[in-house]
Formats: sequence, C-alpha cells, structure tokens
Amino acid sequence: MAATIKDIANRTGLGLATISSYLNGGNVREKNREKIEEAIRELNFEVNEVARGLKTNRTHTIGVVIPELNNIFCTQIITGMEDILRKHGYATIVCDCRTDKTLEREAVEFLYRKRVDGIINMPVDSTGGHLQQFASAKKPIIIIDRKLPQLACDSILVDNRDAAKKAVDILIEHGHRQIGMITGPEDIYTARERYQGYELALESVGIALDPELVVHSDYTIRGGVAGMEHLLDTYPEVTAVFAANYEMTMGTMIALNERGISIPDQISVIGFDNREFARALHPTLTIITQPTEAIAKQAADTMLRRLEQPETDPREAPTELYLQTEVMLGKSVRRLENG
Repeated sequence: MAATIKDIANRTGLGLATISSYLNGGNVREKNREKIEEAIRELNFEVNEVARGLKTNRTHTIGVVIPELNNIFCTQIITGMEDILRKHGYATIVCDCRTDKTLEREAVEFLYRKRVDGIINMPVDSTGGHLQQFASAKKPIIIIDRKLPQLACDSILVDNRDAAKKAVDILIEHGHRQIGMITGPEDIYTARERYQGYELALESVGIALDPELVVHSDYTIRGGVAGMEHLLDTYPEVTAVFAANYEMTMGTMIALNERGISIPDQISVIGFDNREFARALHPTLTIITQPTEAIAKQAADTMLRRLEQPETDPREAPTELYLQTEVMLGKSVRRLENG
C-alpha cells in the first residue's frame, strides 16, 4: 500500500498541517523540512507534483538559459546554483542557446510553457525582449554577467571594467606600451566594460589608444585564435596581449603555440578565468579570476528571496550587485628593459 501523509506524520512526529504546508510549497522550519524529506525517502512517498503545482501555482522548478554549456564560467555557476536551489526543494531546467538569439528566445518560451517559477539568464539578446513574458507574469528574472537597462530585473555582475584595468595595469607596470586586447562583440555588456577598463588603464598613464591593437571577436576558442592571428599579422610590434575571457584565452594560447611564439620571451600574456588551466601551462599564466562561487550563491539567494516574497512585484526595486575579481599571478609577463 502506498504511503500517505499520515504515515509521514507518524514517522516524523509532526502535525498534518506542517507536512501539508511542506507538500504544498509552503515555508517550514529547516529541521522540520529535513525530517519530512527523510521520511519521504524512507517511505517511498510519491508527491503528486502536477497536482501540487496546480494548487499552489508553483512547479518548484527554475529555468536557466546560458549562451554555451561548454563554457567553464557558465558550468561552474550552474553547478553552484543547483546545489543551493536543490537544498530548498527546487529543480533546475538548463537550456544552452549556442549564443544564438533565436535559440535563446525559443528556450525562454519553452521554459515559460513549462511554468517554471523563475528564470536565471546570461542573455545573448541585449534588448531583453525575449524575457517580456516572464516580466509581464511578474515572475522573478535574475540576470547574470549582463545588464539589461530596458528590463526591470535583478542583476548579478562582476566589476568588468576594474577587472580589465587590473590586467592592463600589470602589463604597463612591466614596461609594455604596445598592448593588444582580444575581446568579445561590441554589443555585449561585458565586452564593452572590459574594453573601457583597457582604455582607462592606458589613459591613466598617458598612452595613446590605438584601435588597431583591439580585436573584437566572438567569445569562443575559435574567436581567440582568429583574434590573436589577426593581431600578430596587423601589428607585429605588439609586446603584450590581454585576452578578455576564458575561451578567448585558450584560443590566444593555441595561436601563439602554433606560430612557435615563446611566452613571455616574445610576447607577454594575461588571460581570464580557470585557475587549473593557468597552472597547467608552462610557463604558468597570469589571469584575472571571477568569483564564480559568489556569483552562483548571489543568483540563487536572490531567486529564493524573490520566490519567498510572492506578494512583492519582482519588477520593483531590482537589485544590481557588483562582485570583484582577483589577479592570479603566473610567469607569463616579462619586464621590458625600459620598464
């Protein structure tokens, strides 16, 4: 015979009202939640999620839409968010849109039809138009690593301008003046912010900005390879390069390796993210590291806070949180004699 709510009550010693509140998506004390979940597992109690969702207008699922699932920055954040959301009874549906606006819109529409309770998005479409259905339905929208000025929603951001400035400052301090930058598309918020950080670093010491030293490509390994090759072909005097995301960093290193260019003897390099990759190289790579654990925690916590306050409109008083990056020093930057 299938277990019932009364069996859970007998096993836990809790009242039917408390157990019913949990099963219907209500708030219960953490220790009671743990007792109930343990009893559900032991009794093989089957929760009718469809019925519960219809009754509470909640599915206890969160939609996540990211540009590239094979992007380590994305996967680290997804893993962190899932761990936190799972502990609070929420499952996630992750969609990879291949950095394609059309696929992103289709993914968001799919999640809306699945009646997810909220959505976490690292958007490709900078207009935010693909999220209007969620906004109109007053469902929580959390944006990671981007800003959508046209949409009132919560944003978890990294200080990208400062991140890029830190990298270029190091190169300048080591005597470099012909500093290249390989970065993402100009219409992406992070690429614009990192370019501005590059610009600020040069301006602060009176180095004239040379547009030929900046290559905009897509945030992929292929884009990094193409960007580095273009920079070497058009500006052979370049002595240092800053690659402004992890995939482009990998592409940069591939291009330099294939051309037999020695780091840092012939060119100095600073990359972005992935401590393990940076440590595995010889010489070790100096990189800017993003706080992926903190981003994941803030995104999940913000979503939970919105969901636990259903009486408030998530479009009101949206939060905009900035997190700081760090520098992990390697041996990929050479000090020039004039530095």
